[in-house]
Amino acid sequence: MKITMTHFVTLDGVSQGPGSPAEDTSDGFGAGGWLVPHIDDIFVQRTSEWLDHADGLLLGRRTYEAFARDWPQITDPDDPFTERMNSLPKYVVSNTLATGNWSPTTVLRGDPAKTVRELADQPGRELQVHGSARLGNTLLSAGLVDTLRLVVAPVVIGSGRRLLTHPSAATGLRLVRHEATAQGLVLLEYRTAGSARTADYQGVTNLP
Repeated sequence: MKITMTHFVTLDGVSQGPGSPAEDTSDGFGAGGWLVPHIDDIFVQRTSEWLDHADGLLLGRRTYEAFARDWPQITDPDDPFTERMNSLPKYVVSNTLATGNWSPTTVLRGDPAKTVRELADQPGRELQVHGSARLGNTLLSAGLVDTLRLVVAPVVIGSGRRLLTHPSAATGLRLVRHEATAQGLVLLEYRTAGSARTADYQGVTNLP
């Protein structure tokens, strides 16, 4: 299976609490809910199409516990995500979570890179990382991420946990799809492309 990261971020790279002021107030964060005013039909359609590719959700403990609390409570029959989020297999990378109560859940213990690599070696389409920025950064550093999908909101928050702070060598990405919505969201899809390339600027006539 391919490993895909899907994240909502601000222009200054904050990924914390996109859906509600009360979603994630850890470390004193009080600016949550920044994505919601910009959600439109195109956003819903594209993110639903992305979820169509999932054969499982790959989550860190913090995101898992928040999702397990919130998704089963959504009862809107027209919500395009709820049935799939609740029914897809959930894989939680954690050495502290005993069991998962959001069925079906499997807890993956041990070294995250090793356990996720073993899971990804199984046949299937995509293992999707939603939220779980720390886990995503660990997998990106280990070279395990195949696709990165970002929804960039037109807002600068100035505080909160930021995405893509992985400590490893610089990673190259190749843009394969992009789209802007009427509400100002930018949807970007990248494939990982090995190490980031560098070069000296020698003038426009010498550019590749």
